[in-house]
Amino acid sequence: GILEKIRLYLIKKLLPHLEDRRKYHQEFASSTSFHGVHNIVQTQSKTRKVLWLLVVVGCLAIAIWQICSRFIYYFSWPTTTTVVTQYVENVKFPAVTFCNLNRFQAHAVSNLKIIFLIWNIVSGVLQKFAVQDKYSQELNDFLLGNQNFSIKEFTKKNGFYLNSSTLLECEFFGKPCYPQDFEHVFTEYGNCFTFNHNDLPARKVSLSGRGLHLLFDVQQEQFTDEPALGYTDAGITFVIHSPKELPRFDGLGLLTPVGMHAQVAIRQLKSIIQEYPWGECKPDIKLQYHEIYSTNGCLQECKARYIQDWCGCLPFILPGNGTECDLLKFYNCVYPAVYDIEIKGLCTVGTHNSTCPAPCEETDYPTTVTYSSFGGEKAIKYFSAKLKKSPEYIRQNLVRIDIKYHDLSYKITQQQKALTISELLADVGGQLGLFCGASMITVIELLEYIFTNFCWMCIFLLLKAPEMPQWNNPSQNQPTHKEKKKGIQEC
Repeated sequence: GILEKIRLYLIKKLLPHLEDRRKYHQEFASSTSFHGVHNIVQTQSKTRKVLWLLVVVGCLAIAIWQICSRFIYYFSWPTTTTVVTQYVENVKFPAVTFCNLNRFQAHAVSNLKIIFLIWNIVSGVLQKFAVQDKYSQELNDFLLGNQNFSIKEFTKKNGFYLNSSTLLECEFFGKPCYPQDFEHVFTEYGNCFTFNHNDLPARKVSLSGRGLHLLFDVQQEQFTDEPALGYTDAGITFVIHSPKELPRFDGLGLLTPVGMHAQVAIRQLKSIIQEYPWGECKPDIKLQYHEIYSTNGCLQECKARYIQDWCGCLPFILPGNGTECDLLKFYNCVYPAVYDIEIKGLCTVGTHNSTCPAPCEETDYPTTVTYSSFGGEKAIKYFSAKLKKSPEYIRQNLVRIDIKYHDLSYKITQQQKALTISELLADVGGQLGLFCGASMITVIELLEYIFTNFCWMCIFLLLKAPEMPQWNNPSQNQPTHKEKKKGIQEC
């Protein structure tokens, strides 16, 4: 009884008559804003009907093809790169870190040549060095006999130093600067010193062609390095970087040999990278011990976390607040841990799914370096008399470096989305309008038409469902097997 009541309600209220449905289809075809459909319905000529049908179907197929191609292009996450040069009245000066290629004082390491191998093991956290097996016994004997030896304190005390005897001249934009304006930092070159560290004075340059002017005395006789394990050159190495980033010498350091005058022209280049999936950056990544994100800082913090978990201590050249590793742990745990980190790929750099993806914004300083011989005959005599050194000493120990901006401008390299959501919708709307004369109103009309027919189909199926034959229970109007048999016998 309930099913019959539902059937009657659906027939009377929701399901229109066949004639009304035909009228609805005809009205939709003649009044829709989907161009060409009413020409198929209203024209009387069959030939014209066929031609218009082919035109509508063809245009619809082309529109669908174009729309699908635009969606495929959008989901390939395309990007474009724009380069803009911005001229300004003043430009912030970068940080510059200087190191002596000869890392240690000669008198401190004359009877302690093992210190070069130890430092290579320690600095291997930043730059990988291979330790030869032939030194393993000598190294083990030293470590066992000097368990309280601190390579950090030894290097800070007996490494390269910056004072009035090694920094002979310093001038920034016409004003004198002094060794105390440089910040000490440990790198793979030992003691290094950074000018404009952390951008504390907020130094700016308002005139191109002027900047930082330096004159170093590398004191070759006072400092040395092991040729078999270290560097064989004499001079100053330096790297130009953002004031809020750590210096990175691996492949980026510039060298100025003794007796040379290096003139360095720099430009500022800002790179803006899109986040994944358009680019490779992740904007939500923050570093614990660095103010701004950089792949080098992220890589150091990643190594620090793994080493602290494995060894229970932290190398002093990595950022963090853990207990400092002694030499024995450096050799037995830290150095193998760094090897495992690299082999297993625990700290990776580059793509979005790596440990340290590319930064979303980065500032680089492309450089152009030119060299000339330092000092003419009169200049050599002047410095020889001033420093009370021989002319040969001047040629073998002095290094002059000038760092200046090429011009008061910076370039912005920005990675942008090649196709945004609004542009995708505009493309889709343009294809529909060009080939079908359709708009958003047309789409709503089609959705309404499809939804109405879908509802009618569902109602029709619901009305037919109770009339399905019941195969398990035979109908009362059909004779049973016994009745059929009885009728045959009577016949």
